[in-house]
Amino acid sequence: MASSQPYPAGSVEQPARQPRNGLGTAGFVLGLLGLIFSPLPLVGIVAWPLVILGLILSLLGFFRAKRGEATNKGLALAGVVCSVIGLVICILWAAAFGKAVNDVNEEAGREVTVRYEVTGDAPNASISYTTFGDGNMSTNEENVSELPWSKELTTKGLMKGGSLTVMTGAEGGSVTCTVTVDGKDAKSSTAQGEFATASCDGFGS
Repeated sequence: MASSQPYPAGSVEQPARQPRNGLGTAGFVLGLLGLIFSPLPLVGIVAWPLVILGLILSLLGFFRAKRGEATNKGLALAGVVCSVIGLVICILWAAAFGKAVNDVNEEAGREVTVRYEVTGDAPNASISYTTFGDGNMSTNEENVSELPWSKELTTKGLMKGGSLTVMTGAEGGSVTCTVTVDGKDAKSSTAQGEFATASCDGFGS
């Protein structure tokens, strides 16, 4: 029985060379990891190098596959998509963070007008109020024998914890404390009787 011999005697069949596909695979893995990390606050910062490198490698792998030098065109394309989406999310996070920082800086530098006012029929009262300056708060006290009383302050930004407190004396009477910030009512309180206290506090931000 005659046998067919497709190769010359003594020759060895050479296996077909498989196209390389490491770039596309690596790009897909990095892009997918970057996409997973990108929405996470703080942790998402590591997504930047992942999605950028993933995009570069995925594009290289995609074009290699397009030229027939690799076999993972679909995987490389998936890596491009994951990397691009992750990069967009990273950019949106950076823009949101930058806006938040800018808003905080603007608020800290904003000029704020605080007006304290005490009204009532108490013949005398002890008034304690917060002043703001150079990033610090301090407390001032005044004893008044006639109402109404008012004080207006201007500061850069307004720290939380401001207060206005008024206490009647032994003669009693009624007192009302009012705090306005930039013309808007922030706090108001009324007290009546001997050594009664009206407190307007915690209006800062």
